[in-house]
Amino acid sequence: MTLVSWRFMYGHWTRWLALGFGAGLSPRAPGTVGTLVGFPIFWLMGFVPLEMRWCLWVALVILGVWVCDRTARSLGQEDPGPIVWDEVMAFVLVLMWVPPTAGNALAGFVLFRVFDVMKPFPVSWADRQVKGGVGIMLDDLLAACYALACLWLCKGIWHVFGQGTL
Repeated sequence: MTLVSWRFMYGHWTRWLALGFGAGLSPRAPGTVGTLVGFPIFWLMGFVPLEMRWCLWVALVILGVWVCDRTARSLGQEDPGPIVWDEVMAFVLVLMWVPPTAGNALAGFVLFRVFDVMKPFPVSWADRQVKGGVGIMLDDLLAACYALACLWLCKGIWHVFGQGTL
């Protein structure tokens, strides 16, 4: 368990971002708390024109690779638990791809957390084999893809059986 303080976080802006504005300092389930930060980030991105939203997301992921790598090096670990920017941006990806309903957001949140914790292949492979900031971000983005695949599958099944939209 890595003990990280508010003082450490405020020591450099990259740490502040990597730790999800403090969410990563949660004593319990920092990844889950960090994932929740995705909601306000997604909401704020709603003020950006749709054409630019994806560019902004890509820029924040690329920035995330750098800030997560820098913060992990500062802590002397490969993927410390307090670093949650990877969860934030992966969950924002989920929210960007599903219709904006409370049910979809909740289902996406639960599924993303399940796949982030379970780490099915290739999430587990990326977690073990890809190092640095790219590795920190990649396994969570892959977990988000699993969550999205499940949501789309459920939507397809729901539609086939005449239940309307999910």
